[in-house]
Amino acid sequence: MGDRRYIDVPGSGTHELPPLLMHAAQEGTPLSEVVDMAAGIVEAEDILGDVLAEESVLEQRKFDLALNLAEQYLRLVSHWQLGDSILEWVRQCETTFETCEALRNLLHPDVWPHASRSSFVYLLMEKSVPTHGAGLENAVGLRLTFRQPPPIDCFSNQFLFYLNASVASTAYRTWARLAQDSPALFPPDRFHFDVVDLAA
Repeated sequence: MGDRRYIDVPGSGTHELPPLLMHAAQEGTPLSEVVDMAAGIVEAEDILGDVLAEESVLEQRKFDLALNLAEQYLRLVSHWQLGDSILEWVRQCETTFETCEALRNLLHPDVWPHASRSSFVYLLMEKSVPTHGAGLENAVGLRLTFRQPPPIDCFSNQFLFYLNASVASTAYRTWARLAQDSPALFPPDRFHFDVVDLAA
């Protein structure tokens, strides 16, 4: 995060922000069906190529690849849901700022460009919000990229194995750069919020 520049928040008290509700993974397609769809990707994209091996060995390799693709996809969906939870929290924080006289002026577009609310993501980072292995920037980037998680058959094996992290991080950085300068950060000691893991 480099050279931090904090917004000057009026007063000396701590401001209470809405709780960050970390949504549980939605009930969706059973794992066996996701693996079956991933097997279709393995077949369609001919990932193994012309490998010489016994049929049973080839089938096991195809199954292992399909299982790996399914796991990558389910991880992507989990990260997308974290990003969705964060953007919903940002919207609630905007409402809190608008209703609090001491915070209202901090929403001025010169400090906080209309399209970018990356200051809130930095606040989550500085507060060390638990993410269960998901990077906050990538999670938000995935949510910025997809309004809802697409089905697995929309993705190539290359996207699931290699590209999703770079696409997500590029989306996040582009969004965050909409600030005219480096984002003005919220001093973490001036804000408090609870994190509620709805999966627990």
